[in-house]
Amino acid sequence: MSMRQPQRPMRDWTRREFLRRGAGAGAALVLAMTLPALRGVSRAAARGSSQLNAWLMIGSDESITILVDRSEMGQGVYTALPMLLAEELEIDPARVQVIAAPVGDAYVNAMNGGQVTGTSNSVPDAWEKLRKAGAQARMMLISAAAQRWQVDPASCHASDGRVLGAAGRVASYGTLAAAAAKLSVPKEVTLKKASDFRLIGRPLARLDTAAKVDGSAEFGLDVKLPRMLYAAIALPPELGAKVSSVDSAAALALPGVRRILPGEEAVIVVAEHFWQAKKARDALRISWGAGPNAHLDNAAVWAQINEASAKPALSALTSPNVSATLKSGHAAAAFKDAKRTFSAVYELPLLAHATMEPMNCTADVRADACDVYVGTQVQQMAQAAAAEAAGLKPEQVNVHTMLLGGGFGRRLEVDFVPAAVSASKAVGAPVKLIWTREDDMTHDFYRPPAREAVSAALDEYGRLNAWTLHITSPSITSRFDPTNKDPFDSVIEYVQNFPYAVSNFDLGYRRQEIGIGVGYWRSVSHTPNCFAIESSIDEIAALARRDPLEYRLELLAGKPRHLQVLKLIRERCGWGHAPAGHHLGLAFMEGYSSHLAQVAEVSIEAGELKIHRITCVMDCGQTVNPRIVESQLESGIVYGLSAALWGEITIRGGRVQQRNFNDYRVLRLNELPVLDVHVIPSEEHPGGIGETAVPPVAPALCNAIFAATGKRLRSLPIAAHKLT
Repeated sequence: MSMRQPQRPMRDWTRREFLRRGAGAGAALVLAMTLPALRGVSRAAARGSSQLNAWLMIGSDESITILVDRSEMGQGVYTALPMLLAEELEIDPARVQVIAAPVGDAYVNAMNGGQVTGTSNSVPDAWEKLRKAGAQARMMLISAAAQRWQVDPASCHASDGRVLGAAGRVASYGTLAAAAAKLSVPKEVTLKKASDFRLIGRPLARLDTAAKVDGSAEFGLDVKLPRMLYAAIALPPELGAKVSSVDSAAALALPGVRRILPGEEAVIVVAEHFWQAKKARDALRISWGAGPNAHLDNAAVWAQINEASAKPALSALTSPNVSATLKSGHAAAAFKDAKRTFSAVYELPLLAHATMEPMNCTADVRADACDVYVGTQVQQMAQAAAAEAAGLKPEQVNVHTMLLGGGFGRRLEVDFVPAAVSASKAVGAPVKLIWTREDDMTHDFYRPPAREAVSAALDEYGRLNAWTLHITSPSITSRFDPTNKDPFDSVIEYVQNFPYAVSNFDLGYRRQEIGIGVGYWRSVSHTPNCFAIESSIDEIAALARRDPLEYRLELLAGKPRHLQVLKLIRERCGWGHAPAGHHLGLAFMEGYSSHLAQVAEVSIEAGELKIHRITCVMDCGQTVNPRIVESQLESGIVYGLSAALWGEITIRGGRVQQRNFNDYRVLRLNELPVLDVHVIPSEEHPGGIGETAVPPVAPALCNAIFAATGKRLRSLPIAAHKLT
């Protein structure tokens, strides 16, 4: 029995495949489906309620329940998505009960190719879909009222959860829902203009705040079921090692221990309480066979990457997935004619996701069904993994999506699900399996290390004539699809958004595996690629003896949204007028259909970096809830600061050295600089938020450090460098 089961290759699951599939499928996924059976939805929510579409139930008691098909991990989808539906339904979001949607085709994210929360596109995907669902439900309720009153529906209108008609007639949604649910879904609806929005664009309070404050909100760790037992897991100290033998006598003698379940890659201990399970796990005497990574360390990792980088890279420009706008020019010829050239190598380390809530899963396996309670970003994959472990069909598994205590891409993995299911099946009772933080930190799917080599050619006026980027890194895409031969990969995806005007461009990728699994880390390719792009543009501006902000403005001529962001941040940060002893560094990013600039204001005091302020300007199109947008930008900056300053996973003898937040540092409250965030009002289609603020942090800081010291930092973390 393998407790840490590898995921089967699924072409749906590369982030490039998500986008490719979404291009053709997006328009079809608007209520043109059968309603899902409400397996996994609370009986209390469904009792006495009529389901008008895949996202809405209205009860005869006037309760309004909205099913949210994206995982809530702090980014605010349990507020923003209901606001979209509520806008067209003409209801107050404060009246709404939000529950997690079950697994169902209706809930596939057309932009991601699956029921996936990721790529910062929950709102962009839902923007028209949920507004249309609300408008259709409103029309159905109006039609039901018109039929009751035997009047023309055009003479009725909806307001505040009621249908109003001539002669003072009023009918509440609750009294109309059952009849409305029997009507045909209107195919054509007219959505509100932005000028008519009552909710969208307003900074409403989050709907989940009260429950999180009073403790009633349920995360995965909060699940309690009758007869539930607890499990701890022993994972190999060396990555990839296998179990040779297990002496469980001492563990079985401890109080509360029910079962010891040895597997090929792990050992599970089931007990009456988690602390009993953990103490018993620690008492196990496990002999681990030497794994393939027994001699792996950071020096070996970088030796492999550097050796591979010297070999010819595959040109990603030959991939059908690369934007045609990047496929013009002749970079090699441009370098021959260059008046000045630039080259630099930027290095990015392995990083852990470091979620606040470690991995956990509660499973209840019966002969013909299984319930899984889990914080996951990938409901369909969790269902498939649980079904395989339970020996059931996927449709026999109910996935109950709990609140996530942080995702950051870690919960795009389902490696922690099968063990909980196997334990429940073995003991015939519900089992909650909990990883310790040390388990998670030492057995993550880490952000891959990357070597990003930039070259540039300048003409006699310092103008950028050619720019190339050759990346050497393990592949995330190939982990999910080993048959993939496309030279494009998730680790170079952001470079497609290279925003600057350049006549000659070249993008190359050399895949080099390092023996351990790598995964999607918040913003994936955007963070390492943005570090290389924005650091190099700053260096090129210095080589051309140009102000780095003005240089970027010239390279972005003809792009009004980009220019507006840079001009506003120039004003907000006081560019060129920093306080005495303070220095500014700039970074820009176009990604997730949003445009963002950050300026770091720093000083060097007694050889130590002091960060005073991060100014951030964002154009993300239409905002649903500006308060949530600002919070997410602040969250991304804090996450980016932690990674830029200290983030690094080191390996010695195949063992990850960082185990908890004492040696994998995150920003503390007293270290937080002033965060000055500005969101530009816009009526453009919404862009992404959750990942966008992370990538510019590191290059903005390093560019500010150069302004302060004249020293260029081309590798992270910053703490590894002396600044004087």
